[in-house]
Amino acid sequence: MNNLLACSRGIAMTVLVSLAASVPALAATFVYVSNADDGEIATYTMQPDSGELQPGPRVKAGPTVMPMVVSPDRRYLYAAVRSKPYSVVAYSIDPATGALQTLSTSSLPESMPYISLDKTGRFLFAASYGGHLISVSAVGSDGRISAEPLQVIPVGRNAHSIRTDESNKFVYVPALGSDQVFQFTFDEKSGRLSSNTPALVLLKQSTGPRHFIISADNKFVYVLSELLGTGTTFALDGKTGLLTEMSSASALPTDTKLVPGAPRGAVGGPNAPPPRNTDNDVWAADIHMTPNGRFLYLSDRTTSRLAAFNLKADTGKLTYVGNTPTEKQPRGFAIDPKGKFLIASGEKSETISTYAIDQATGALRLIQKYPAGKGANWVEIVSFD
Repeated sequence: MNNLLACSRGIAMTVLVSLAASVPALAATFVYVSNADDGEIATYTMQPDSGELQPGPRVKAGPTVMPMVVSPDRRYLYAAVRSKPYSVVAYSIDPATGALQTLSTSSLPESMPYISLDKTGRFLFAASYGGHLISVSAVGSDGRISAEPLQVIPVGRNAHSIRTDESNKFVYVPALGSDQVFQFTFDEKSGRLSSNTPALVLLKQSTGPRHFIISADNKFVYVLSELLGTGTTFALDGKTGLLTEMSSASALPTDTKLVPGAPRGAVGGPNAPPPRNTDNDVWAADIHMTPNGRFLYLSDRTTSRLAAFNLKADTGKLTYVGNTPTEKQPRGFAIDPKGKFLIASGEKSETISTYAIDQATGALRLIQKYPAGKGANWVEIVSFD
């Protein structure tokens, strides 16, 4: 009898273990916000259905930590420190808890307001606003960045972002101060950039190209103008990598009192802001698109608002929808991988905001605000299904 009971218990335990192994792990989504003034990265856990956040621990990075990027395999997060000595910090991401563990700190040649990775995750790109240059660094299989960059390339004035296209063959760099978008070819084996022909696209004077995104089908590039508050659509030639300007749409309401802005001094740099009152200057900051390619959003720091656009996938045309108030001086925001929620931070705010995205119209509905550190700057969202 005892042997029979023991056998039954053993079978039951085997069945339970087998069932447990067959049940998929709960999807976990984590949000990271760099707090420039605190020198820390704040972590949050997002509820996948409601978009609500649970604040977690903060991790040290360095004074004036700002841009971040997550590796394509979601194993690592990288953050650039814009105070001397300029550096990039590599962290591993725990997929179960979202916890960050510091792996390495590597030097960067200048203060970098933007970093990104190629599609393989083997190379890190950085753009310097004050140094007027870009750099390429190797990324090891262990997630660590090389001690020194592979390349440092001078570009136009005030380089503000750098990204590859979806094919990983071409790289683009907007230079805000010289109204140019530089065009490069990229060798994903060696990590080397070479100038395309022609080497750049020239925009209208005082456009101030800043950040950009690329459509999932690799047909269009959308460039944000910091100084005009517009989104400009470029056609992307998939064979040559060359861009052709098509159309622009303004993120400003018709009754706006804002006026075109002017390039400002670099963070931590010797350059002073324009020698005039900038209270009514357009000062756009960030641009993102929903994963389904239906809606696009821009942030403006002067008005502390988020502008929404409908997007025509076949033509790349943007149509202005409206504005939503957000955190004070919103430099960065992000959209979750399923396109349901948008999270915005503000450099002069003590909170971050989560919005639900209306899947029919693209309109934003505030869900809740959560505590943030000082100088909340950049937002990254990582989801593990």
